[in-house]
Amino acid sequence: MDLKEAVKKIHWLGHDCIRLDGSTVVIFDPFQVKDSKPADLILISHDHFDHNSPEDLQKVRKSDSVIVTDKSSAEKISGDVRVVAPGDKLSVKGVAIEAHPAYNTDKEFHPKDAGMLSFVVTLDGVRYYHAGDTDFIPEMAGLDVDIAFLPVSGTYVMTADEAVLAAKAIKPKIAIPMHYGAIVGSEEDAKKFKKALEGQIEVVVLPKE
Repeated sequence: MDLKEAVKKIHWLGHDCIRLDGSTVVIFDPFQVKDSKPADLILISHDHFDHNSPEDLQKVRKSDSVIVTDKSSAEKISGDVRVVAPGDKLSVKGVAIEAHPAYNTDKEFHPKDAGMLSFVVTLDGVRYYHAGDTDFIPEMAGLDVDIAFLPVSGTYVMTADEAVLAAKAIKPKIAIPMHYGAIVGSEEDAKKFKKALEGQIEVVVLPKE
C-alpha cells in the first residue's frame, strides 16, 4: 500500500489509542474512546489504566476480536487473549505481529523487567511501530518500519526532544506523535516534535477523533 494511502487509514482516538483501518481493523491501547468502529485485532501495550481500560475495550471489541497483550494485562481480560513478551512473533487474522520492549531509562513508571510492550505490525504491506509507553531505548535502532507512533509528552515517557532522537534512530518514512492531550502533554509537544524533524523525517500530526 502507498504510504499516503496508509496514513488516510490511520485514526488517532486520543492518548496512545490508534486505529488502523486496513483489511484487518487494528486498535492499539483503547482509552477514552468516544466513537469507533470495532476492531478485529486489539493490541494492549501494558497494564496501566490509560492503556488497559476494560470499559474502552468493551466499546471496540467484537465477539471474535483477538487481543494481544502482556501477561499482567491478560489477567484482567477475558475472551481470545494471546499473551506475548518482548521478542515474540505471531500472526493473527493476516497481521504479522512482533512484540518489542517498552521501558523507562531514567524514571520508574515503566521498569524494563516488567515486560511492557511495544509492537511492530505488518498490515497490508506496511510496517507500523507503536512504541507504547517508553523512553528512547537502544532497541529502537534495530527496527525496520514505515510508520512510527511515538510518545512525546514527557513525564512518564519521552519528551518531544527525546522522541526526535528516537525517530532519527528508527528512521521511519513517517512519524506520528502520540501520548499527549489526555493525561499529560499538549499539541505543542506534537508541533515541537514535527518542527525539529523538518527536512529529515516526515511528521504527520493527526487530528483527535
